[in-house]
Amino acid sequence: MAADTSTIEHHGAPGTRSAGWAKVLRVALLVLFAALVLMPMYVLVVTSLKSTVTPSGAWSLPTDLSFDGWVSAFERLAPALVRTVVMAVVSAVLATILGAMNGFVFARWQFPGAQTVFTLFLFGMFIPYQAVMIPLQSMMIDVQSVFPWFEGIVVLIAVHTIFGIPICTLIFRNYYATAVPKEILEAATVDGAGMWRIFRSVVIPVSAPAAVVTLIWQFTSAWNDFLFALFLTNRNNGPVTYALNELAGGQNPDYAQIMAGVLIASLPTLLVYIVLGKYFIGGLMSGSVK
Repeated sequence: MAADTSTIEHHGAPGTRSAGWAKVLRVALLVLFAALVLMPMYVLVVTSLKSTVTPSGAWSLPTDLSFDGWVSAFERLAPALVRTVVMAVVSAVLATILGAMNGFVFARWQFPGAQTVFTLFLFGMFIPYQAVMIPLQSMMIDVQSVFPWFEGIVVLIAVHTIFGIPICTLIFRNYYATAVPKEILEAATVDGAGMWRIFRSVVIPVSAPAAVVTLIWQFTSAWNDFLFALFLTNRNNGPVTYALNELAGGQNPDYAQIMAGVLIASLPTLLVYIVLGKYFIGGLMSGSVK
């Protein structure tokens, strides 16, 4: 019996060995998936730092570092980057404010037909952008004939705000219906506060988790959009995705400049998720259970 016990202690229990192999397998799979995900980033970085780029040498490290591609890409993208920051921030804030107001109404005001109206709001999430692009472009041309200033980034702010309202409304409505206690709202009503006062003084201060989700969602959606930019703007007033498409065009592309431009254009959204990623996940989980 003593020999059997010492053998088990020496070699380890079968369950312990199985758990150890499972852990090694999980780590190996995570490393493999991380390598696959980071491969395109590696090609982007090393290519952007080369003075001479050939297709056969895309995977090789640069023999001599050159930042000419970064300098020229930033010079060409800088005006569009400024326009895109304004467009993404303003449309995200407006969609969040309107979504919060709509979500509060649908969560706490049971007016006749509330579910029907809420369902119609949600339909806006499932309309393919391609299906409305041609009539939307025609409508914007008619509007611009009357209001010439309504073009470029102003148009994209309006479009992204409108198309972002359904998802923002859904997020806030679920958050207010589950995470905000009804008793607090009833106490405010007893104290004589109206709906607007309750929303402004009671609901808004506790809306940060849902607001972080909608702000990040809308910011990244607006920043990465190319379809609306292609149909509704031009090279002189479009966002960074339009400028990046112009940068990548031509008969003799400068691959170092293109790769640097891609990294520059994607850096803001990457920083947003690095800095606010944990708040985004926490906001998504807030209100998921009551």
